[in-house]
Amino acid sequence: MAITTFTDEHISPIHPSRVFKASIVDSHNLIPKLMPQAISSIQITEGDGGAGSIKQINFAYGGNFKSLKYRVDELDEESLVYKYTLIEGEALTDKLEKITYEVKFEETKDGGSVSKVTSKYYTVGDFMLKEDEVKAGKEKVIGMYNAVERYLLQNPHAYT
Repeated sequence: MAITTFTDEHISPIHPSRVFKASIVDSHNLIPKLMPQAISSIQITEGDGGAGSIKQINFAYGGNFKSLKYRVDELDEESLVYKYTLIEGEALTDKLEKITYEVKFEETKDGGSVSKVTSKYYTVGDFMLKEDEVKAGKEKVIGMYNAVERYLLQNPHAYT
């Protein structure tokens, strides 16, 4: 098994606590409303949404994937840290055991935020993952962040 790690950053003019509440804490409600063409629903199948919970993302009909499940490993609303592990779904091919994510939001000097995402891909055997193989997934996540950002800019009192 090998572990391939990628890190990304996304800068936003929105305060980090608002982005965290909207894109993480209330994602199961907000994201399907903002992106119905991509995500039909996000369900909490076990737990209350906090650490130890299992969530299932159901993708819109006609996409590459039907669904995926992930476990919430940490949800810290004070330090704005979110960790989760992809545990089931078509994104986990026979070459991937699991994928873990750590997302941390920090305030920028101008009152906006930077989200720092570390993803770790745990491969099976001697398979080596290349960055271009995860590019499409990264672009979809950026699209989700952009949709949340647009919503928060248009609704300045939401998630305050």
